[in-house]
Amino acid sequence: MNISAENISKEFIRQGKGTNRFIAVQPADITIAPGKLTLLMGRSGSGKSTLLNMLSGLLMPTSGKVMYDDTDIYSLDDDKLSEFRAEHIGVIPQGQTAVHSLTVIENICLSYMIHGTAGERGQAKIYAAELMERFGIAELENELPSALSGGELRRMAIARAMIRKPQVIFADEPTCDLDDENTALVLTILKEAAQSGTSVFMVTHEKDAVGYADICCTMNAGRIAEA
Repeated sequence: MNISAENISKEFIRQGKGTNRFIAVQPADITIAPGKLTLLMGRSGSGKSTLLNMLSGLLMPTSGKVMYDDTDIYSLDDDKLSEFRAEHIGVIPQGQTAVHSLTVIENICLSYMIHGTAGERGQAKIYAAELMERFGIAELENELPSALSGGELRRMAIARAMIRKPQVIFADEPTCDLDDENTALVLTILKEAAQSGTSVFMVTHEKDAVGYADICCTMNAGRIAEA
């Protein structure tokens, strides 16, 4: 699936002494191609996560549009956009987003628990077991998130984003909380996903990620440039 953002930008109005207009992302064009791992690097606060959230359908841009093939995703109503994201997009967010009342496997299969038939939920558990084995957390299947380390929670979140075998993966600092071995594992898995035809867009500070990327961009003060 081809993704292209045209003249995309994001402004925020912050109330303080008067009205403070803050431009998080300057108007820009960007394309994310299938079969490619696109890397975006930059300092904290440069607008990387804001851009990722706009591209993934989580944050409406102030200007411009985001096209998935021929679909302008922000022309869809909320219900249709939610359905579109569930069907096509996997997001690995920053921070810990586990549902603490659910076990690891229930967290990974959450989208199927909410929207899925009994047959789909059964197949999801089979694939979840494969993902947990690949990420080295198979023995934690029935544990609650409170029993997991930060790195284990991170790998669970990545498995959850991949459970529907999405056409597009957005990864926001996917290797934070991971040691060197698991950082290499996650980067390898995301690279393999791209090689299988998935569009992968990753925001990171991890310098080793450059060696896995097909396309590298940088962001500074809300402006995108190819590295």
